[in-house]
Amino acid sequence: MLSEPRSGRLAAWGNALLAGLVSPDDAVLAVVGEDAVHRMEGLPGEGAPVGLTLALGRLRALGVRGLRLALPAPGHPLGLSGPPEFNARALEAGEAVVCHGAALGLVPEVFEAGPSGDVHVEVVWHCLGVRQAPPADVPSLGEAERELAEALREATAVLSRLDLAGSGPVAEAAIDAYRARAERGREVLAPGYPPRAVRVLELAQRVSLLVSLAQGRGDGGAVSASEMAARGEALRPVERTARRAQVAAYNSVGEAWG
Repeated sequence: MLSEPRSGRLAAWGNALLAGLVSPDDAVLAVVGEDAVHRMEGLPGEGAPVGLTLALGRLRALGVRGLRLALPAPGHPLGLSGPPEFNARALEAGEAVVCHGAALGLVPEVFEAGPSGDVHVEVVWHCLGVRQAPPADVPSLGEAERELAEALREATAVLSRLDLAGSGPVAEAAIDAYRARAERGREVLAPGYPPRAVRVLELAQRVSLLVSLAQGRGDGGAVSASEMAARGEALRPVERTARRAQVAAYNSVGEAWG
């Protein structure tokens, strides 16, 4: 995952809003980002989709005291707690937000229209019922940081075997994009997050980038289907560690919620 997930932005800035650290307008502006508009449908008490400002206010009125990120993948329901219907929808999207204080979850659906270079993006957040239970497989921030150090070594070793430095303009562009994002630094999390969370998130994104580059390297280092499958198998635990760390970083303000 090379870019900040929309669910991560919603969780981070929604938490900052709920804590009184940012205004509703600033929170919504940060969540929407470069998208055209975000709406939420299925909110209790609302018969039609509503704008994000109203939606966040409604969630607070419903008892929501915090937001958690989930980044599930096949065979790994990271951050989810059920029921199966919600888990399936979150898995299809690859991300979700789970509310703390009310049995609700939010799954984004993205709609794109327009020609290349002028794509208009709208997001609908589907509000669904969830099971109130501990989220699956989410480490503490400290655990995630320790796991990432080993994951970074493993990913670097794989890339060295693949001779990534000679992989051409695609890899170089990806690395340049990562460096540009890293220079923006602490914009990725909202006010109220500890510096350690920012550090863990940036390292997790770096590991995710390295995994993505290694998986995309189809020439030179691995030319057969069996070799490519073996590479994917070797990188799978590294990718999982990076996703777990991203979730730990976004959810770090809620570690005391239990």
